[in-house]
Amino acid sequence: MSYRKSADALARLTPEQYRVTQQSGTERPFSGEYDHHFAPGIYVDVVSGEPLFASSAKFDSGCGWPAFSRPIGNVTEHADTSHGMRRVEVRSEHGDSHLGHVFPDGPRETGGLRYCINSASLRFVPRAEMAAQGYGAYLDQVEDEE
Repeated sequence: MSYRKSADALARLTPEQYRVTQQSGTERPFSGEYDHHFAPGIYVDVVSGEPLFASSAKFDSGCGWPAFSRPIGNVTEHADTSHGMRRVEVRSEHGDSHLGHVFPDGPRETGGLRYCINSASLRFVPRAEMAAQGYGAYLDQVEDEE
């Protein structure tokens, strides 16, 4: 499957999705639809569709944004010195969407990282629909449905 940013994909974004992914915005804490979402599946870039995070790596960090201990792949990291802070920005590799930031304060037992990601940059694909939507190769990274 080929992943890329297209004019059609950008035209389908809500104003909030556009602000977050294309203008490096941040949604308000505790306002995103995936903050307390823990169903089995994967989270993909809302622009390009590239797989980013599996539900098996999601945890409740209490930070107000979806948090993951590790990406599936397709994630790049960049120095971010905006707002008078030193952070590591996370972007999608092919769509170049701003996703959020990664911090070294995640659970030690899973590597110690916390990928703090904006819900507006994600689309959730439930486990039951992964194969039909072309994400079957990632089923082994998602816990079974209960």
